[in-house]
Amino acid sequence: MSGLLRIRWTIAPEIAPRPLINCNRCGAIRAYRCSGKFRVNANGKRIDAWLIYRCMGCDNSWNRTIFERRNRRDIEPALLTALEGNDPALVRRHAFDASALRSRIERIEEFPDVTVRKEPLDGWSGPGLRLELRLDAATPLRLDRLLAGELGISRSRLQAWEERQLLCVEPDGARAVRKPARAGIAISIDLSGEADRDDIISAACR
Repeated sequence: MSGLLRIRWTIAPEIAPRPLINCNRCGAIRAYRCSGKFRVNANGKRIDAWLIYRCMGCDNSWNRTIFERRNRRDIEPALLTALEGNDPALVRRHAFDASALRSRIERIEEFPDVTVRKEPLDGWSGPGLRLELRLDAATPLRLDRLLAGELGISRSRLQAWEERQLLCVEPDGARAVRKPARAGIAISIDLSGEADRDDIISAACR
């Protein structure tokens, strides 16, 4: 397919994953939310660091280990400063790392809410789109739901495009639209026969 408008979509999840923990105050399994703060403890030359979570029912705390008993000289000074200062970017990096959280807690809640920043990469002079995805953190949002919501079309229409080979996902191929969106994939869509082509292109860009 030639003459595609290339657009980079940068996807940012809005709600961090929440561990489901047996809260000893509530006496039940509760979701815990990230507090946005670290706890750092120094014992001589050894440093411990945790990300603090709070029960959404009673505000009870749970500390998620970042590292334990780490020798101070093995920690980058900038990292230690960021931990002690509750650097928002560092908090976000750890809070949205669902894999690391799942390694600590068996059950977690994940949320599909995202914001999408759209950046056209070149001019358009042809019949379709090439959407290149970047993620600043993993999301459970399925690719077909992302595309349908951002392009203003139905998921059944996406499926029809896929069946007619008007929609192609690289490098994942068949059935990728039914899986969570992930970084590094590109979606090519041939819109040459679509009456609302201009509306879809406009939605893809804004």
